Amino acid sequence: MLWYESLDEKIRDYLPDLKVVCDEPMSRHTSFRVGGPAKRMAFPSSGKQLVLLMSFAEECGARPLVIGNGTNLLAPDEGLDRLVIDVTEGMTRLEAGEEPNTILAECGVPLARLADFACRLGLTGVEFAHGIPGSLGGAVCMNAGAYGGEMKQVVKSATILFPQEGIRTLRGDELDFSYRHSVLSDRPEGVVLHAVVQLTPGDGEAIREKMRELMGRRKASQPLEWPSAGSTFKRPEGYFAGPLIEGCGLKGYTVGGAQVSEKHAGFVINRGGATCADVLAVIRHVQETVEQAHGVRLEPEVRILR
Repeated sequence: MLWYESLDEKIRDYLPDLKVVCDEPMSRHTSFRVGGPAKRMAFPSSGKQLVLLMSFAEECGARPLVIGNGTNLLAPDEGLDRLVIDVTEGMTRLEAGEEPNTILAECGVPLARLADFACRLGLTGVEFAHGIPGSLGGAVCMNAGAYGGEMKQVVKSATILFPQEGIRTLRGDELDFSYRHSVLSDRPEGVVLHAVVQLTPGDGEAIREKMRELMGRRKASQPLEWPSAGSTFKRPEGYFAGPLIEGCGLKGYTVGGAQVSEKHAGFVINRGGATCADVLAVIRHVQETVEQAHGVRLEPEVRILR
């Protein structure tokens, strides 16, 4: 029996209310708008459904991949022979935490919504996340950040499902945060269920103005009008990726529908009809050119799926 036949059987028997789609294009679920069909895509409505589904997926060899807004993913043109689990439809609980000045957010909560909620509560500290297009789970996994802020500064704890160990709640100092890294970078099988962020009381209008200012800076400097995965490369130590790429004359470099943005060289964008192969060709060319010119090897920040 094929893995997806076995999984379908378990879902019919034990999770009859779970929404599952066959051969769902990944291009509909990534901000790059690139990627072929996932053999199965499921949309759990609760943490309980997600935990049970992950158990079944492991038993069936479904190689489960949990995604949020898909803002840091590049999916292959041929698709994914695995189970993709999209948490953005059902795992979006957002509420004031039990302790003062804290917020509890499930993994599918968009960061913009988290920042807006904090603002309404008069809590400051997460304004930097307002313009980041991802969701909370992915942000914790990669220690997302912008404009001097990062998740490391605000995550008090995260509750994570480790398939071989069960559910564990880790304190912020146990999450091994560093630049675009967490404990989950080394243990990608772990799935963030929810997190608690610790913030500071502030003035609601000042918080809102700070978010407006950061969004204005983002719109002015980044090609938000085109599909992309945000910053394509991590910041190399001692340098910034954008100026290195621009210094090599690579702004506007194009393969098929993929292009190094003319607005910000650190972004590879989909100008229309780009394939995964196009994007990877641009990434490789940029890496090789920059390394030859500057001796710096750029590491992709975008996660390339297999």
